[in-house]
Amino acid sequence: MCGIGGVFDYGFANRPEITPELLTRMSDAMVHRGPDDAGYYIAPSGICGLTFRRLAIIDLTPAGHQPMISPDGRFALVFNGEIYNHRTIRAELEAKGYRYKSQSDTETILYAYQEWGEACLEKFFGMFAIAIWDNDKKELFCARDRIGIKPFYYATPNGRFIFGSEIKVPLQHPVLSARLNEDALPHYLSIMMPPAPETMFEGIFKLEAGHSLRIDSNGNITKRQWWSLLNAGEPLENIREEEAIEEIRRLLRQSIKDRMMSDVPFGVFLSGGIDSSLNVALMAELMSRPVQTFSVGFKDLEKYNEMQYARSIAKKYGTNHHEVLIDSHDAEGVLSNLAWHEDEPNGDPVCIPLYFVSKLARDSGTIVVQVGEGSDEEFGGYKQQVRDIKLFEKWWRPLGVTPKIARRAAYMAGSPLLKNPLVREYMRRFSEGEELFWGGAMAFTEEHKRGMLANYSKQMSSVHNAEKWHGEVATKYPGTEYMRRMMYLEFRQRLPELLLMRVDKIGMATSIEARVPFLDHRIVEFAFRLPRRIKLGPNDVPKYILKKASEGILPNEHIYRKKMGFAAPVNEWLKTDLKRFLDDHLFQSELLKIHTNLGYIRTLVQEHQSGARNNGQLLWSLLNLTLWEERFLSH
Repeated sequence: MCGIGGVFDYGFANRPEITPELLTRMSDAMVHRGPDDAGYYIAPSGICGLTFRRLAIIDLTPAGHQPMISPDGRFALVFNGEIYNHRTIRAELEAKGYRYKSQSDTETILYAYQEWGEACLEKFFGMFAIAIWDNDKKELFCARDRIGIKPFYYATPNGRFIFGSEIKVPLQHPVLSARLNEDALPHYLSIMMPPAPETMFEGIFKLEAGHSLRIDSNGNITKRQWWSLLNAGEPLENIREEEAIEEIRRLLRQSIKDRMMSDVPFGVFLSGGIDSSLNVALMAELMSRPVQTFSVGFKDLEKYNEMQYARSIAKKYGTNHHEVLIDSHDAEGVLSNLAWHEDEPNGDPVCIPLYFVSKLARDSGTIVVQVGEGSDEEFGGYKQQVRDIKLFEKWWRPLGVTPKIARRAAYMAGSPLLKNPLVREYMRRFSEGEELFWGGAMAFTEEHKRGMLANYSKQMSSVHNAEKWHGEVATKYPGTEYMRRMMYLEFRQRLPELLLMRVDKIGMATSIEARVPFLDHRIVEFAFRLPRRIKLGPNDVPKYILKKASEGILPNEHIYRKKMGFAAPVNEWLKTDLKRFLDDHLFQSELLKIHTNLGYIRTLVQEHQSGARNNGQLLWSLLNLTLWEERFLSH
């Protein structure tokens, strides 16, 4: 796990401006991503420079140093991530005559690109962001892994291509400044992040998951989607439950084994839920020493804690268990720093406990951890997913033939009588003929935004991306189940750009690498092909098939207990210990003064703090927006 960055001055071939000082400044902005080593490279022509920070995990010797240059000097590479099957690919390349100087996966990427070009991406099993400079063609090739586990940001100002693992890296270039992308603000308010390729920064973009791009010497950018979930294969409509269980177990065991590849200590974040517990149990099968496990809880709010379940699993599998307890004062002390590390405002409260459990792992000497992200999105683990599937099948689809004028009339008549904002939002979507499901997490509804945003228009809605991605699945698989469409949407939007960026940025803030075995692309593709009857079973039980696959591995009383979920008690904190902190930041914000109706926000605060309505997620999203503004924006 590392940090990468670079500059391609394609518009300045006669007077390139890339200097060691610039590349060092870019590298220093992400020192937390790689405290073990640093390096930079400037091409002989002077028009391309690459920079790098190293967190040494595979081949700890200087032979793994980056930027890595091919023996003939043609190619220069920087790479962030892990290629879990690099030894298999290495054997193939050695048979073709390539001679290695290291044991690193970086060298395998370099030779694989030299041998197969961009087709090498399809050979890689892992997580990665890659940039490769070609001195002969004077072009730069960049790529992001299939699922989007690793980030890649870029900007193209005035004849340059500037990139980095974090947005703060290209911002070190003097031609760039941090400005709000006003078009992205409504998306953040709705779904807690702007969909790729947009970011919250004007003129800075993120490369989409499963995409590559190539920039030639004239600055022409060719982008290609090299992997798509839509190409996973035909739906397995006739698969038997026993077959699905066997395959899930096989794939998950292989994935966890692959992700134990490390030359440094590794462990598991153990929340006590089924996903992290499976990580522990299956890792324990493969180890002769205790698994290192790490848990976080809250000092005064026991209803948010799953400590007893984590301890039970730790005891059963004989792990070397570590715990940390935090409260609102701990959270307040790190919130501003987290805004810096997250790059974009992140409205997910899980960032707080995730930071403290990551720090716990690092302080214990553990550098690599396995986490459970992705399981719920693959296997239908959220109650609201099941709710939306049933709503679509029972009401949305059958009543969709109703004339729009009648649907709008029903919305106008019924909406004022409903207290629940989400129900009103669903009625609005139905009345307008929009898609039911926009994503697995919603903060501000369109009604909220109409009241709060100073210049609201329907073009600020997040429906357009939702409709596009629903349409892509429907075109590829006509008449397919709604659950499959929902999974595709999650993998195009919320999972890579919110949940996985949370894991990457918060983990790297403490200089640890997080690995996600449930998001091995082979598991993802298999899960996408499974029908709803297999995933949810005959009674529509969330994550039914994964629970069945866990039987005999985990205790049944652990598998079938009530799901709690990994969360933080921000609803309570914003009423008590963080009340003043919230007010100080919201009502001093220039961004909110310019773009919102502060009176509307005051009402949200008063409703929440009086107990009249739970606006915790809305206020938390706004608070993180202002913290981001304070750390980044130039007014």
